[in-house]
Amino acid sequence: MGKVKGESGRFARRPDNSAFKQQRLPAWSPMLTANTVLPFFYFMALICMLLGVWLLLTVQSTQEIKLDYTEAGTCDICFEKRKNVSYAAQTCSCKVVFPIEKAFKGDVFFYYGLQNFHQNLRRYMDSRDDGQMVGRKKNLKNPSSYCEPYAKDQNELPIAPCGAVANSIFNDSFSLTYHGSSGLSVPVPLLREGIAWYTDKNIKFRNPKIDNLTLAQVFEGTVKPLYWQKPVYELDTHNPTNNGFINDDLIIWMREAAFPNFKKLYGVLYRANNPFTKGLPEGNYSIEISYNFPVQYFQGRKEVVLTTLTWFGGQNHFLPIAYLVTSSLILLIAVTLTVAWLKFGKNGNNMEE
Repeated sequence: MGKVKGESGRFARRPDNSAFKQQRLPAWSPMLTANTVLPFFYFMALICMLLGVWLLLTVQSTQEIKLDYTEAGTCDICFEKRKNVSYAAQTCSCKVVFPIEKAFKGDVFFYYGLQNFHQNLRRYMDSRDDGQMVGRKKNLKNPSSYCEPYAKDQNELPIAPCGAVANSIFNDSFSLTYHGSSGLSVPVPLLREGIAWYTDKNIKFRNPKIDNLTLAQVFEGTVKPLYWQKPVYELDTHNPTNNGFINDDLIIWMREAAFPNFKKLYGVLYRANNPFTKGLPEGNYSIEISYNFPVQYFQGRKEVVLTTLTWFGGQNHFLPIAYLVTSSLILLIAVTLTVAWLKFGKNGNNMEE
């Protein structure tokens, strides 16, 4: 009933006599019965099972080789040398030989991987200056305090790029060689540019722009990070346009990984010339490694990964297994409910205690 004019007391706060305020709006209240619930459970179990099997077959169609080179081949010598901090500025090279028994067809992606390296630590992730990375001149010479203690060197010169993330960049380099059946050794060409995300390369990372100055002159007055062997404007000696803050290797490293075991893209097979037009042929391969990145301090491991990709990505079995496990659980619940219905409720009688 509506509120009467002049009404007071406990009736003064009574809601209006409308369908909405008096909760008289039409509503649909489904009656959950065995004839409606059980088919739904079986249908969902079937859908999840089909998706799981489909994704599992898709993942298994990819080819992948993981090679732990931490102490493999001749890299054990470099591994021991890197234990000595005084050897950090010196170079060490090693070689690892491995076979490919089945040809990799299509595009082949070359990754480097690290184990037990926690890029997701909050203090580590904050130790960077995004203003510097986007090319702001004031941040170049005056890094953010977030970069401490990697903002300036002992002579109070600004570090570019500053921060713990950039300072710890992965600096091993690789040269892959194919040893054919004819005895010829052919270097495997890898595309080392254009492998970073478009938004990172063109928006989040930019070099400072100063007219009529070279990149080296732009970074004049700054110093390289403590553990770097080359300044940021000389990271890529083969392509000067891939230097500075827009270097692909730097950009990929600066996108922190969520888990302690991760891999990051190093290059993509260039399929313009034989014998790599269809992918990587079967045979023996070797990797020449410039062994620079130490892993002893965090008890880590290093690896290289050669893999093909599908529309679903690389060899990741988590999602298909999750679908199959979910399908099994739903099916188990459906069977349990079916047995309970057949035993207690099929004749329409309520279950009694």
